[in-house]
Amino acid sequence: MFSYCEDPSTLDGLVWLSCYLTTGKQFLFYQSFGTVLILLFITAPVALAFGFGGAIAARSRIAPLRWVGKLYIAMVRGVPDIVYFMFFVIALDQALEWLRHKWKCPDWDQPIRQGSDFIVCAQAKLPLSAAPQVWHEVYNASLAIFTFGIVFGAFAANVLFGAMRAVPRAQIETAEAYGMTPRQAFWRILVPQMWIYALPGLSNLWMILIKATPLLFLLGVEDIVYWARELGGSANPRFTDYPHGDWRLWYFLALLVFYLAFTRLSEIVLGRLTERLSHGQATLGGVKQGKAA
Repeated sequence: MFSYCEDPSTLDGLVWLSCYLTTGKQFLFYQSFGTVLILLFITAPVALAFGFGGAIAARSRIAPLRWVGKLYIAMVRGVPDIVYFMFFVIALDQALEWLRHKWKCPDWDQPIRQGSDFIVCAQAKLPLSAAPQVWHEVYNASLAIFTFGIVFGAFAANVLFGAMRAVPRAQIETAEAYGMTPRQAFWRILVPQMWIYALPGLSNLWMILIKATPLLFLLGVEDIVYWARELGGSANPRFTDYPHGDWRLWYFLALLVFYLAFTRLSEIVLGRLTERLSHGQATLGGVKQGKAA
């Protein structure tokens, strides 16, 4: 980046460090922090949408739909997360390629399953091998978001299901007595009031989701853990022209500080949100606010 960085072998001290910290690979490391944050803020609403759908299904009056909702909650919560992270990525990727293969290569006469290999025509590969690198990254990120949404959506569904049951039944009955339909009572009475009961569980789930972001590396996303491991290791000509020893301790220490700072900021925001939602509610926090007023 700087003009004096042309010959790394002539540098030392802070000048060497300034050049080392401004290389292209280092900027990819800095950019990966933004990648993690963007994926977090996209994944959270996706997981919440899956959770809301699962909670509604679990309390449905239609038996098959209720069974599906409860099965989704129980099955995903009962299996280690990493199993789903690895299974869904492979299964979804192969399912999409199989559909494209049937559409684009109808004359293919070879079996798709050949032993342990999954072979489709070149036109059906996702993404295409000739596609720009950015599309490979977008595809991997999309699979990661969907997988995180499925897994954490099950936990969110369990939290929301409990929050819906925590809203006093008398309020629903009162709404129906005033002429509201069950649908109106659900959206106007139950849903607005359930969030104060769901927020503690969702807050904990948000913290777990933050800590789970290093699993993005397993899903093919070049995240902060990937770059910390590669850049912090002993000199690799593929990653740096500035040889150094094993600096993984310092790189992972930077990740430690990042995660601690981000979780602390999340605690502050969630605390203020809880205080806001407690206003006027028949909860301990709401009662304390009423007494203070």
